[in-house]
Amino acid sequence: MVARSDDVRFMKSALRAAARGRPSPNPHVGALVVAGGVVVGVGHHAKAGGPHAEVVALVAAGARARGATLYATLAPCNHLGRTGPCTEAILATGIARVVIGTRDPAPHTPGAVERLRAAGIEVVVGVEERAAQRLVADFAKQITTGLPFVTLKAAVTLDGRIATRSGDSRWITGPKARNHAHRMRDASDAVLVGIGTVLADDPELTVRHVRGRDPLRVVLDSALRTPLDAKLIRHRSAAPTLLLHAPDAPAANRAALSAIPGVELAEIPRSITGVLDVEAALRELARRDCVRVLVEGGARLHGALLDARLVDRVAVFVAPVLLGDGDAVPLARGRGIDAMADALRLRDVSITRLGDDVLFEGDAAEAFLWDGAPRRPLRA
Repeated sequence: MVARSDDVRFMKSALRAAARGRPSPNPHVGALVVAGGVVVGVGHHAKAGGPHAEVVALVAAGARARGATLYATLAPCNHLGRTGPCTEAILATGIARVVIGTRDPAPHTPGAVERLRAAGIEVVVGVEERAAQRLVADFAKQITTGLPFVTLKAAVTLDGRIATRSGDSRWITGPKARNHAHRMRDASDAVLVGIGTVLADDPELTVRHVRGRDPLRVVLDSALRTPLDAKLIRHRSAAPTLLLHAPDAPAANRAALSAIPGVELAEIPRSITGVLDVEAALRELARRDCVRVLVEGGARLHGALLDARLVDRVAVFVAPVLLGDGDAVPLARGRGIDAMADALRLRDVSITRLGDDVLFEGDAAEAFLWDGAPRRPLRA
């Protein structure tokens, strides 16, 4: 009989292993094989199309997997995709017991747990379940709702401003905070900004200062005003630049920008207020297998997402700087609210000191929260 405390301890190790890799659009999954209280195999899902975490851990364990316990943060897959079903690999190795963090939010072929139990394997589900659900919240949202997991990121002064009245924002925060922001880009599938940010800051939207890969660079640009010499267009990167524009964008601008290598255009409808429909924009990104989207501004884009309640997580870097100017650029310029009770509240807030700056992170209280119930996926 394995103690519950041991199951929790080993599952926490599997959760740490799961954080490695870059499996998008697949979920982060970690696995351990434990024999006689000793970890004999560790695995994580490194990238889409590669071996799943369970298989990596089982291969590492080898013959020691027979009669052992497999810990998996997500229920093993039970379907044939780019790799074989993990359930078959488990059955072939003689594993005696499987401990699962949480069920798959949208299994392609249901019945993994039932299949293992039918073969005489003891299966325990729900160890460190909330942490396991949080680990795959982005995947769960994208595959079941057709929308990516959206993180609103900003660097602000103590009085909540992201730029001076002239638009200058370099630099509000120090190098430690900026390095952390680049790690956030590396962990994202796409980074999204509005055309105002492009015209004011001419950002590259690449990963610098830290090791990593560039995300898809996306601009919400209704009239395709992005300059032909903008850094995010001319900067050499393995990641393309995607310009989301309105149906009535000038034909000349379309032709000029679409002719540039590495630049892609996509048409997005306008909302009833005449601006680009931000939900339609996010659905376009999800359709392109963007699971995690990092929104870096500006104020109007932040405001539009907050107004539409499309933000799942918020990451705000606060610097010990005061502008004292009511005309300086705020974090968000949306319709706003009249009652404090209607404000966006964060839960599970963490506070991190980065040099002289402080990072506040938390999930939106009303953000997508997967409850652990399997659902029909929107994509195969």
